[in-house]
Amino acid sequence: MNWDQIEGKWTEFKGKARQKWGELTDDELDQVQGNREELAGKIQAKYGKTREEAKREIDEWANSV
Repeated sequence: MNWDQIEGKWTEFKGKARQKWGELTDDELDQVQGNREELAGKIQAKYGKTREEAKREIDEWANSV
C-alpha cells in the first residue's frame, strides 16, 4: 500500500501500527497523524533503532497492510 493511502486513512491504520510497535502510545500515534518521518522518529526513539532501520520497518509494514 502506498504511504499516501495510509496517511489519508491514519485513524484506520493507527491500530495496526499499534500492534506492530506496541511501545508507542496512542498519544504518540495521534501526534504522528500518518506522517512517515514522524513515525520513523518515534520508532527510532522508542526502540533505539537507526533512522534507516525505522524507515525500512515502516516500508515493510506498509507493504504488509
